[in-house]
Amino acid sequence: MNINQKISLKEKIGYALGDGAANIAWRGVATFLFIFYTDVFGLSPVTVGVLFLVARFSDGISDILMGVIGDRTKSKYGKFRPWILWTAIPLAVILSLLFTSPDLSASGKIAYAYVTYIFFTLLYTANNIPYGALMAVMTGDDKVRTTLGSYRMVGAFAGGMLVQGALLFLVAHFGNVNPDIEINKLANEKFKVEVSTSKDVESVNIKTEDGIATFVWEDANMDSEENIPTHGKSFAMQAGKKYSFIVTGEENITNSTISIIDQKKGYSNSMYVMSAFLALFMFITFYTTRERVQPPKAQKNNLKQDLKDLISNKPWVVLLVIGLLFNVYNSIKQGIVVIYFTHYLNDQLLAASYLVGLMLASVAGAMLTSPLGRKLGKRNLFIYALLFSGGINALLMFCGPEDIGAIFTIGIVSEFASAMFPTLFFVMLGDAADFSEFKNGRRATGLIYSAGSFATKFGGGIAGAIIGLVLGAFHYNGQDTTSIKGAIPGIIMLMSWVPAIITVVTAALMTLYPLNQKKLDEITLELNTRRLKEQNN
Repeated sequence: MNINQKISLKEKIGYALGDGAANIAWRGVATFLFIFYTDVFGLSPVTVGVLFLVARFSDGISDILMGVIGDRTKSKYGKFRPWILWTAIPLAVILSLLFTSPDLSASGKIAYAYVTYIFFTLLYTANNIPYGALMAVMTGDDKVRTTLGSYRMVGAFAGGMLVQGALLFLVAHFGNVNPDIEINKLANEKFKVEVSTSKDVESVNIKTEDGIATFVWEDANMDSEENIPTHGKSFAMQAGKKYSFIVTGEENITNSTISIIDQKKGYSNSMYVMSAFLALFMFITFYTTRERVQPPKAQKNNLKQDLKDLISNKPWVVLLVIGLLFNVYNSIKQGIVVIYFTHYLNDQLLAASYLVGLMLASVAGAMLTSPLGRKLGKRNLFIYALLFSGGINALLMFCGPEDIGAIFTIGIVSEFASAMFPTLFFVMLGDAADFSEFKNGRRATGLIYSAGSFATKFGGGIAGAIIGLVLGAFHYNGQDTTSIKGAIPGIIMLMSWVPAIITVVTAALMTLYPLNQKKLDEITLELNTRRLKEQNN
């Protein structure tokens, strides 16, 4: 079989759906797990930040082990495809368990979070390293691989769009508590709203369907600083107890226009639906893809030599650090969005529209990566995209809660450029695998791609720790209105200039990457010559 044959559209789409599935898991966790843990499950932000960081300490070992295992897997389906099949259902199940909140003590909740989160990262490793490595063995042509990488990222962003765009609306659907509501009109566009429910609900959010009206508690003894008007209120409800608000800013408020959502039930049921899509997409990827590039026939299993080649592979070492940093950047931006919209803009559902806008921009950025990469070179494009994305993102620090248009514009433009990072990164890991074979006569694709999983997960862990520590420094408590208001400066920092600083550092380090297009063409030509000789022998 010709290792450079064109890959069919069916196979490209099938491969892309695998990253769609992975991003249902990863973007679902990166975007919603922090706020679920703090606002619904009741953990402190510092506890969550430490959890995200501690769970990453084993990733370096587990990622390398999975790379080694993948390279040594032998089956009629190949080295990497079987793992996509074997892990599809377990990964879907553990994702569901992450967003399940059993009734436990404070220490029990922490233990449950640690166990389920660590198992999630391990299963994600077992799935994602073989998936990433699969791209490098589907074709031996770095230019075809770049095109395949663009399809992959479109799939990734489509999966992210599915979870980020639909989840909050599914939360609203599944979390409806059907409360008792009494409404008395006090004046034009001013109403007294009393709500109660027949059962205890740990975390609810009340707002109007249109999200325009503002709510204040009807409590004369509450300090005005603690009871500022917002477009919604989050609180815990006790069975049979009435909760009273003064609602202003909309005409003709009725029972049907008041929305009260049980966030615990809503998040859990919504993620169960997403997990089913995850498993389905993984099955499609397995059945539609093929492995074509094999290690040199004379290559013997030698883990010590593989590890030695890995450490001496300069392109891989640079990419490991770069991947870690750009994932910190992306994960901070993803992890703070829902908190930013919920507590700064006071409109959680608007976050869904924002995230869909980001995903559409990401698809456009991913599709333009291949032609721009050919014109500018992958390394140069990576640097330009980093600096542009970070510089634009920093402008969010000047936006107030009423600047919705500016916030959307800045976020979408920044995301267009940042979509090129992962597209280029995973393609360049394939180039690093080619470089190792070119230089050493050996190929350890799975081990090379372990950098991708490690960078994604450890970068996300560092980002979670940064978010947790910053919000902790501002005494953020997602279930306390007063502490939320005090943490607004920290939320703005995390949304704007904190991640932007990371892009400057990452761009500077990217100048050390040694593989330009001329060198890649030389490597591709030499490897193809070697492989054709092997086929003819």
